[in-house]
Amino acid sequence: MNVVRVNPMQGAVCRHHRGGWLALTIAVAGLLLVACSRPAPPPEPIRAVKVMTVGALALTSQTQYTGEVRARIESRLGFRVAGKLTQRVVEVGQRVRAGQVLAQLDATDLRLGADAARAQVAAARTNRDLAQADFKRFADLRAQNFISAAELERRQAVLDAAQAQLDAAQAQATASGNQTGYARLLADASGVVTAVLAEPGQVLAAGSPVLVLAQDGARDVVFAVPEDKVAAVAVGSVVEVHAWAGSASVSARVREVAASADPVTRTFVVKAALPAGVAWSLGSTVTALPRSLQRAGAPVIKLPTSALRQEGQATAVWVLDAASMTVRSQPVQVATADGNDVVISAGLAPGMQVVVAGVHVLAPGQKVTLYKEKVPSAQKEQGPIAPEIKASAAQ
Repeated sequence: MNVVRVNPMQGAVCRHHRGGWLALTIAVAGLLLVACSRPAPPPEPIRAVKVMTVGALALTSQTQYTGEVRARIESRLGFRVAGKLTQRVVEVGQRVRAGQVLAQLDATDLRLGADAARAQVAAARTNRDLAQADFKRFADLRAQNFISAAELERRQAVLDAAQAQLDAAQAQATASGNQTGYARLLADASGVVTAVLAEPGQVLAAGSPVLVLAQDGARDVVFAVPEDKVAAVAVGSVVEVHAWAGSASVSARVREVAASADPVTRTFVVKAALPAGVAWSLGSTVTALPRSLQRAGAPVIKLPTSALRQEGQATAVWVLDAASMTVRSQPVQVATADGNDVVISAGLAPGMQVVVAGVHVLAPGQKVTLYKEKVPSAQKEQGPIAPEIKASAAQ
C-alpha cells in the first residue's frame, strides 16, 4: 500500500496563488466596467425665450372683406354705327386723353351714304327752286286776274312740299355726315384703358363694346357682403380700408349698396367712396372693415397661437418663474379664436409671464434667459431705444 504525503507548505503556497488570481480578476473586471459605463450627461443648456405679460384685453369681433379699387365711372365704349373694325390704337393700361382716337371702323359705306344724301339735297333744292319760280309767275298772273286764287294756292302747296323735301334731304345729309364721323371711336374723358373687348377684323354691331375706360377722378372700393350682413351696412356708414400692398389705411364712406344679390355668389356688392386725394392704383387689392360690423365684448386673456402646445389631451403653456428663471407647464382652456390670437377661458391670471416663442424645446424646470433682439450698430450710436410694450402680439 502506497501512502502519499502532502507537504503543508506546498498547500499554503497554492492557496496564496489562488487568492492573487482572484484579486487580479476582480480588478480587471472593475476596470472593464468603468471603461464601458456612459459618460455623465452635459448640463442642460440655458435657452433664450420670448415672453409676454398676460393682461385682460377687450374681445373684439370684426368682419373684414377683400375688395379692389375701381374708378367711380367705368365706360364701356363702342361705335354708334355698325361696321368692320380696322384699327385699334390703344392697349390695356394705356392712359388716354379726352378726344383721343381709340379705334377706327371701315367708313367706305358710310362715306357713300353721305355722298348719296348730298345728292338728294341737290335734287331737292332744284325742285324747290323750280316750284318757287312757278309760284312767282302764278302770283304775277293772279295779280292781273288771269288765274284764280285756287290755282295760286295749289302752286303755294307745291312750293311748300318742295321746301319740306329739301329740309328732309338736308337733315338726312347731316345724319349721314355724322355717321361718317362715328366711324372713329373717341375718348369722352381722360382715363386709363382697363379692358379690350374687340380686335381688328371683327364686324361689330352698333353699340358693341370695344374697350373699357376708367375715367380719372373719384375712386371707389368695391367689395361683396353676404346677405346676413348686408342689412348692417347702410349708405353713409364708415368703412376702414387697408391697402394690401403697404400699410396705408383710410376711412371711406359707403355710397351704394346693391339692391339685389349676385345670382352666382349670392352676395351684395357694396361701393365705398375713397377720400379725395387718395390715388391708389386701379385694381389694387384692399381689405374693407365696416365699422357697423365691429363688436366689443368683456375683457379676456388673449395669447398668440405660438404660445400653445399640446400636452397629452390638454393644451398648455410655459409660465416663467422670474425668481428662479425657470419655466413650468401650465394647462389652459381655449375658448375661441380672435384673429391670430386665441382667447383663454381658464388657467391664467393677469400678470403671469408666458413664453410665446420656442415652446417646443423646453422642459419643466429648465433654466431660461430672456431673448434680446440685436440692435444694429447705427442705432447703438444714436443712443438707447425705449422698449416697446405690447399687450398681445403674435411672435
